[in-house]
Amino acid sequence: MARPRKFTDERLLTAAGAVISRLGPGFTLADVAREAGVAVGTVAQRFGSKHGLLAAMTRTAVGSVREGMRAAAEAGGDPVLVVVDVLVGAFAPLDDPARAANNLAQLAVDLADEELRGLLADLHAALEEGLVPLLDRAVREGRLPAAPPPAVAARILAAVTDGTALHWSARPSGSLRDRLRTDLGAVLAGWCRDSEATIEEGM
Repeated sequence: MARPRKFTDERLLTAAGAVISRLGPGFTLADVAREAGVAVGTVAQRFGSKHGLLAAMTRTAVGSVREGMRAAAEAGGDPVLVVVDVLVGAFAPLDDPARAANNLAQLAVDLADEELRGLLADLHAALEEGLVPLLDRAVREGRLPAAPPPAVAARILAAVTDGTALHWSARPSGSLRDRLRTDLGAVLAGWCRDSEATIEEGM
């Protein structure tokens, strides 16, 4: 019988996320091990290298996003508000200038690596694909009669969210979450029959 793992991958990946937020792309496996309270060899044995750790983090994030989007779609409620909550929630952990800057610096490193860039593409696809059924329902229920096709709308909203997070990280003022709700609300208001106030009332 295999021995149970004393330290789960989830614990190590959570530690890696905390370290990246604090140190940026210059972090080491030793930093992750220290954060998790384990030996460096434990992290190296699980993931092989820093690159392997980063790949595992993104693969785990893809699975989490897919599960979260399925749950959001099945939960019911106003689909427009659910879309906003999902997108804002995805970036809520970055609502701190230093944390946001360090994560964006790591993102730049990931984009320069072919494998990690492909995994980031999977992550974006998982988010956009999860938004589609919510946006489709919003159109069918008459909430967003002027919206483009759901797949296009999902891509636009994801791009607005990414762009707002990047802009806020360079010029942080107020809360990132508040900025995201304002910017997403402005776009959604243009797709809504009613005024912008109709969308913002439920936020």
